[in-house]
Amino acid sequence: MPKTKFQDVIFTLLMVVVMVYALVVYNISLDRGGLTNEVFVMAFGELVIMGIAAFLLEMFLAGPLAKKLAFSIADQGKDRQIVVILVVSAMTVCIMCPLMSLIATLLFKGVDSQVVAKWLQTTVLNFPMAFCWQIFFA
Repeated sequence: MPKTKFQDVIFTLLMVVVMVYALVVYNISLDRGGLTNEVFVMAFGELVIMGIAAFLLEMFLAGPLAKKLAFSIADQGKDRQIVVILVVSAMTVCIMCPLMSLIATLLFKGVDSQVVAKWLQTTVLNFPMAFCWQIFFA
C-alpha cells in the first residue's frame, strides 16, 4: 500500500493503465463479437480519455471512499496485509465499475431514453471482469 502522496499518485497511474486498458479491450471485444489482434490497438485510442477519467475519479472520489469503506471492514493494525489489500481492491471495484461504466455508456453508447438500461447492462457485464482482473492480476 502506498505510504506517501507521491507513491499514491504513481500507484494510481499504474493501476489506471492496467485496469482501464484491460476493460477497454474487454468492452471493444464485446461490441465487436470477439477478441482480435486489432482490438488491442483500438483500445489505445480509448485509453487516453478513459484513463484520465479513471485517474481523476480514483484520486479524488473513489480512492478515498473505497479506503474509508475498506477500513470500516478491515483493520490495518490487526488484519493480515493481504486481507486489507483485498478489501480495498474490492471496494475500489464496487465504486469505480459503476462510475466508469456510466462514463463509457455516455461516451460510446449515446444518450437516449435507454441510457439507464444501457448503463446497468454495461455495469453488470463489466463487474465480473473488473473484479477478477483487479483481484487476480492487477
